[in-house]
Amino acid sequence: MASSPVLTTRVLLVCAAIGVATGILGGIAGWLTLPVLAGPAFLYGLVLGSHVLPGIIAQEVLRRPLVALVTHVIAALISSAFNPAWSLRFIGTALLFGAIQEGIAALTRYRAWGAWRFFLSAGVIGVVVAIVVFFAAHLAVLPPWAQITYLVISVLGPIVWTAVGLAVGAALSRAGVARR
Repeated sequence: MASSPVLTTRVLLVCAAIGVATGILGGIAGWLTLPVLAGPAFLYGLVLGSHVLPGIIAQEVLRRPLVALVTHVIAALISSAFNPAWSLRFIGTALLFGAIQEGIAALTRYRAWGAWRFFLSAGVIGVVVAIVVFFAAHLAVLPPWAQITYLVISVLGPIVWTAVGLAVGAALSRAGVARR
């Protein structure tokens, strides 16, 4: 007997719906990037942290392999429609965040779906974001208090957005999105 595919039509449609909704939010985050970096740059971790939502919501609702990565890519394509100049950044962020979320899930063989696993991936993403953006945006020129604030917010931003994503995912599950 043939095994069923991991990404059925139903799963892909749910990924697409989540990707479109979170892609719109990602497009708004893209618009906010330059004003935040030009002004209170230490808040950028909150803006970039919003990009964890596609994978968190998809994994919370579907609890299957590859859904985080697929949903992130769809969200990146939608975000790119809002700000085409940032298309490669959106896609790169989607691939990086989706790979981290899938990697953490794969370490547990896609069997552990407790909140701790989602927050672990958020922490890893937060540390990666903090380090990469610190150097890429030349935040070393900021006063020490702003550098420390940036690092803390960059690590906590994805964690806060993960809590939001888990709440949205749980609400979608209660609404019957994940029913088979």
